[in-house]
Amino acid sequence: MIRIVFWQERGGSLTGFTVSGHSGYRPKGEDIVCAAVSALAQTAVLSLKDHLEEEPRVSIREGFLECRLPACLSPAGQEKARVILKTIETGLNAIATDYGDYVRLEYRRV
Repeated sequence: MIRIVFWQERGGSLTGFTVSGHSGYRPKGEDIVCAAVSALAQTAVLSLKDHLEEEPRVSIREGFLECRLPACLSPAGQEKARVILKTIETGLNAIATDYGDYVRLEYRRV
């Protein structure tokens, strides 16, 4: 199962995400669920790196990706990050809805 955690502040603003595990939907190389989650997560990381003045903290290894926003973002950077993280949230929520036996999504406070 793929476990996705969105990290959020008290006010509800997303500050990052963690994706871990494998879906087990199909064998490696044929798993559309893993491919979709990976594509969205990696695109979010690349977008945050491209559009923020400070790079996010990113950790990637087999079956694991974590991305956390830098602590001090300008108001413009916060807005860019909000849009990017809400977009990945929308996509990952759709995958979790359609493939609930293989993807679990949760929210945690930082």
